Amino acid sequence: MKNMEIMSMASVHFVCVLSIILSALIPVFLLEKFSVLETHLTWLCICSVSVAAVNIIASIVLKPNPSPKRNSLSHKVTRFLKSCLYFMISCLLFHTIIVLYGAPLLESVLETFLFAVLLSTFTTLRCLCLLGLNLQVWIRVFSKNGAMSIWDSSLQITTVCSIVGAWLGAFPIPLDWDRPWQSRIELFNGCGVILLCILFQRSLIALGWQYSRECRGGRLN
Repeated sequence: MKNMEIMSMASVHFVCVLSIILSALIPVFLLEKFSVLETHLTWLCICSVSVAAVNIIASIVLKPNPSPKRNSLSHKVTRFLKSCLYFMISCLLFHTIIVLYGAPLLESVLETFLFAVLLSTFTTLRCLCLLGLNLQVWIRVFSKNGAMSIWDSSLQITTVCSIVGAWLGAFPIPLDWDRPWQSRIELFNGCGVILLCILFQRSLIALGWQYSRECRGGRLN
């Protein structure tokens, strides 16, 4: 059972990494003058949709935290609508935090909001897919030593590191952001690159741990 969880988690992480990379490569052949740096708003939308699709499909197929009771269609619809509401609240909350950290309040609103959507996709959406809507479960997972499964541990690391990556991307930028060279693309790249590294690293560690365990088991047999 543990091995299956490790393989499932590693597979999801690899697909997430692949979706982020492909979101920067495939549009080059489909969209005219596409570039992550020059048309970063388009890339933000494509990347957010790609990562969201991977996480939603993975949660439906793998069911990492299945509910013990069967839910009716109306209950599932209600859960879906609540999840959408929580995701939007998360986007608005991140947008507010970014503005409080120095982003213009009335200028470049679309860029700021799309960055908030990207952060919510990397953090809140993954939590909604893996943990559901139970606030107590969220508190448990993100409290000290609260992870009870490999999925919980992965969620802790990727969520925290996505936020830290966004902060590191903005670290060299003065907070007034009022000059042409103070582009917020560093924020997007910092968040995306850190998440890529963490997903890839977690996948390799999980697969390495499984391989070493199988080798030890083989020697014992």
